[in-house]
Amino acid sequence: MTPQSAIPQTAWRMPVAVDLVTLTVSDDQLRVLVVDRGIEPFLGQPALPGGFVLPGESLEAAARRELAEEAGLTPVHLEQLRSYGPLGRDPRGPVLSVAYLAVLPAAGLPQAGGDAAGAYWTTPAQVRDGLAFDHTAILGDGIERLRAKLEYSPLATAFCEEKFTVAQLRGVYQAIWGVHLDLRNFHRKVTSTPGFLEPTGQQWAGGPGRPAELFRRAAGLSPWTAVLYPPMVRPPGMAK
Repeated sequence: MTPQSAIPQTAWRMPVAVDLVTLTVSDDQLRVLVVDRGIEPFLGQPALPGGFVLPGESLEAAARRELAEEAGLTPVHLEQLRSYGPLGRDPRGPVLSVAYLAVLPAAGLPQAGGDAAGAYWTTPAQVRDGLAFDHTAILGDGIERLRAKLEYSPLATAFCEEKFTVAQLRGVYQAIWGVHLDLRNFHRKVTSTPGFLEPTGQQWAGGPGRPAELFRRAAGLSPWTAVLYPPMVRPPGMAK
């Protein structure tokens, strides 16, 4: 009789990969990190960064390693999105991919490395129909996850530097939701939601007009686990 702890001979073993929907906001636009593949399959085509999980490596460690190797970037927020496959997504055969959503403030040019021939920021609309593998679907799922989480979590603050103005935070929401938000109403909402933001006592004089008050995410508030109440409900007419 086969011990229950043994792996059944009928169990299907296959490669496991990670893919990353890596997002930032710059110049008032949501941008996604894309790499040009330096190897087959899909040599030269744009794709999301990612690769195979190494023996003894956790999924999150693999995601962080691939992002560092292929683009030289470290996210400030990383969360598991969902799994894809294993059938029909890779011409080499069955591959199970675990996708991650990665967020970081506006960054400089990524540095391509590993098996990526190039790495760059672009808008989702520019690559939506041209990504290798099933990365178009993964990108769409990642953006929808992000849009939904902005309603009930402080994840938008992960796109900002440590200290930011309400107008800068509003720009993040507008770029991701694709709608215009009234500044006065937005200011009232984010500053009156308990535990969301806290003033720094400093001002930012980098824009026109009088200096704006600088805020930061409330102490102890995490984009991973915190829940905003009442939520920031997405307005009608949001871009898709």
